[in-house]
Order: sequence, then structure tokens, then C-alpha cells
Amino acid sequence: MITSIAALDLHISIGAEKLFSVGPIAVTNAMVTGVGGLILTIIILWYVGGRVKKGRYNRFVGLVQWVFEGLLKSIDDVIPDKKVARRITPLAVTIFFFVLFNYWLGVIPGLDSVSWGGIPVLRSLTADLNFTGGLAIITVVTVQFYAIKHLGLVGNAGRYFRNPFKDPIGSFEGILELIGEFSRGASLALRLFGNAFAGEVLLMVIAVLTSYFASVVLPFFMAFELFIGFIQAYVFFILTLMFTALGTSSHDVPLSENLSSTTLPKKVKPTGMI
Repeated sequence: MITSIAALDLHISIGAEKLFSVGPIAVTNAMVTGVGGLILTIIILWYVGGRVKKGRYNRFVGLVQWVFEGLLKSIDDVIPDKKVARRITPLAVTIFFFVLFNYWLGVIPGLDSVSWGGIPVLRSLTADLNFTGGLAIITVVTVQFYAIKHLGLVGNAGRYFRNPFKDPIGSFEGILELIGEFSRGASLALRLFGNAFAGEVLLMVIAVLTSYFASVVLPFFMAFELFIGFIQAYVFFILTLMFTALGTSSHDVPLSENLSSTTLPKKVKPTGMI
């Protein structure tokens, strides 16, 4: 059994593979698929937006509009400041749809069947750590930008750096917050990459193992991956909102002051009975 599985012809690469170069820039198979995903995202949203403006609805337009309205509701629920919520909306909604469509492109049957020099021409963009890492960096930098704009440069820096002699607990809390900023970006990138790459490998292995029965078995796994793609896009979207809410929230009173200033409620003196 192990020998037969080892003999299967599977081309699995954890990193995107170079197809050709344009000057100093290496064009990978993930970039080719990403361009297709970008064009698809623009076409779909342009089409839906045009139909909504003209008041010409159909089931597809209604579905996309329903998803969009759900995203707007999530934004209002997660971010209490409406001004910040409206500013982050374009980025968060674009991330959701772009990640969703590119994840779904990786579920297309035979995506890796077309090869050039033994290298698959197409590969899901979300299964490329360069893309997920870049998207996480954009998210973290945007959150910091809005945090500085909302709290000010000094106020934002005060979330991480405090006087360790006057406020040792707050200082330690600030260090943890600073470490948390880097870990949030890493978790965003690795979570999306891991799920997308695992999904691609799963479909490839199932297709090879089932052989002639692949047309019967694969649709179930493909439907599951479509669902996972929606979940991953929404998770990236909602975490972007949560990080924005945390970054723009006020931390005027350190934790140590909150603990030391906690007092029992005063007794209310009786004012008499009628």
C-alpha cells in the first residue's frame, strides 16, 4: 500500500514556481492565476454594481448584494466608531471578495493539469505564502495607519511603550501588545496559506487515489472546499475588523490603574419614608 502511494505521480510544491521572467521580476504560476482572479473580481463586482444602479436584479445580483449587506452589518457590529468603520470598509470588503474568488479558483478541476516545462501553469494565489504574507502586511499597516489617525502618534505609541517604573504592569502589557501586532500578521498569513495549500493537496490526492471514480467522489470534496473558501475569506475579513477595532480603541487608563482604583460602591443613606 505504501509503495503504491509513493509511486503516484503527484507534483506538490509548497512554494509558487517560476514560469518566466519579465526583466528582474519572476512571474510564478500563482501570479498568473492571481491576475485571472483579479479580473474575475472586477468583472463580477462591476456587473453587480451596474445592475443595482439600474434596478435590474436577478438571483446572482441578489446573492452578491445579500453577502455585501451582511458584510456591512458585520463591520457596524465589530467597529463601534462609525467613521472608522466606513474608512476600513473598502479594504475589508475587497479582501473578502478577492480572497474568496481566488480560493475558489483553486478548486477548479484540472487546475494543475496544464504544465509548462513540468511546472503547472496555474496555482491558487491563496496557496502562495508571498500573497498571504503581503495581504497580512497590508492589513497590519492599514490598522496602524488608522490607529495613528484616530489616537495620534503619541497616543498610539502609548499602547506599547509605558514607563516601567511608574506602571510596571502596564509596561508589560504594552510589550505583549507589541508582540501581538506581529503575531496577528503572521497568523493571518499562515492560516489562509495553510488551508488553501492543504485543500489543493487534498483534491490532488483524492483525484489520484480514486482514479476512475474521481468524477463521483471529487464533487463532494470540491463542495467542501468551496465552503472552506467562504469561511477563510470571512475569517480574514472579520479579523481585519477586529484588529482595526482593537487598534483604534482608547487605552487612556492602564490596567494597573483600573485595578488600584476599583472601590466598593458607597452605601446610600436613607432619605426617609413616605
